[in-house]
Amino acid sequence: MGLNRRSFFKILGVAGATLAVGKSFGAPQKKMENDIEFYGMLYDSTMCGGCQSCEIACAEAYGLPKPTDEPKIGVLRKTDENRRVVVNDYKTSKGEVYIRKQCMHCNEPACAAACLTQAMHKTLEGPVIWRGNKCMGCRYCMVSCPFDVPKFEYHSANPKIQKCDMCYDKIKGCGIPICAEICPAEAIIFGKRRDLIKEARRRIVQNPGVYVDEIYGEHEAGGTGFLYLTPTPINELGFNSAIQKSSYPELSKGFLFSVPTIFVLLPPILLGIHEATKKNQLKEGGENE
Repeated sequence: MGLNRRSFFKILGVAGATLAVGKSFGAPQKKMENDIEFYGMLYDSTMCGGCQSCEIACAEAYGLPKPTDEPKIGVLRKTDENRRVVVNDYKTSKGEVYIRKQCMHCNEPACAAACLTQAMHKTLEGPVIWRGNKCMGCRYCMVSCPFDVPKFEYHSANPKIQKCDMCYDKIKGCGIPICAEICPAEAIIFGKRRDLIKEARRRIVQNPGVYVDEIYGEHEAGGTGFLYLTPTPINELGFNSAIQKSSYPELSKGFLFSVPTIFVLLPPILLGIHEATKKNQLKEGGENE
């Protein structure tokens, strides 16, 4: 059985009540760092030797294939459904530089704002995680991410969205992300975002000839949990220089006051249909046993 008429109109009622009280589905409550101390990671590319220890450890920890290719100048390796993190090699004005890419864990993530069922979620600790039990497979998170991070397992019978979650389970258990723990060069450090920014600024001041006077991620997309120190400008290192400084969910605020009611109602309607259908499927499965 599918979703019956009574259930559907019950969903519409909930959606209307939601609209009346002004609760926003899909967009997370705004949590600024004045109120919450997010965790993050600082990556110092001047210390990275491209050993891929972080890639290998991440793959082993999450049951993904071990990387078989190595970073090479002129070859762009991207994250995909089989790898949450990659290291690339760039020829720059200051010689060879390795750069690691993964989820940026934005302070106000566009992926979470676009997610109709809140499957993509910004945690109070800071990591942005994907919750499979809430996902309905719309893949809006992939379209909305300015860093092109979430990847869908198209060839899986039970597809997931793959992305770095900053080892969220380890953080909840008072541990640290596996990449920060395993890095032999200590190119990755974990801590509170404010402390990491202070440390990055300290390194820039003490070594002005080593680093560009910029912390990539401090302001990009409204600020990110993954921060970079680099010896050359970001346009030499494969970064998207068109990323805006303000958060991307900010762009939708004016739009939401002018759209027709049906589009405002659509997210809670879809969420209700998804939940009701899931309950029906579970009920039918129990009756058939």
